[in-house]
This record gives sequence, C-alpha cells and structure tokens, in this order.
Amino acid sequence: GSLPKWVVNRVSQFVAPKAMKKIYKAGLKYPEWKRKHDPGYKPWVYPEQNTLPSVSLAELSVQHADSLENIDETGLLE
Repeated sequence: GSLPKWVVNRVSQFVAPKAMKKIYKAGLKYPEWKRKHDPGYKPWVYPEQNTLPSVSLAELSVQHADSLENIDETGLLE
C-alpha cells in the first residue's frame, strides 16, 4: 500500500537527517576498514572479480510508466 503524504513528510523531517548522519559517519570509517579487509577486492572496478551469477537478457522486461498503478490520493486527508 501507499503511505499518506503527511506520514512521509513527518518521517522525512526526523528519520532522514539521522540516517544521513549515520551514513556519513560510516563513510568516514570506510577507508580504514577497507585497508584491513581485502583491499584489492573491488568488483565494481574489476568485473572479473565478480562472483555473482549473471542474469540473462531474456529474464528482463521493460516496464513502461503508463502501465504502472496510478493511485489517486485526492480524497485523503493530510
């Protein structure tokens, strides 16, 4: 289901800044962590290091915006 706009607005005022602060602090510690944990392993730079299975193009499908569910929230109270 979808959330009312007022819920999203309220949560974004409190939760988003806290989450961004935690992500920022974790990012500051990443270089030191990476030096200790397999510093040469970078599959985003060296694709040959990737051990995940590939997905065949036949399994993928294009989803057009006009086919997505359109939810009308005009009757909801904020």
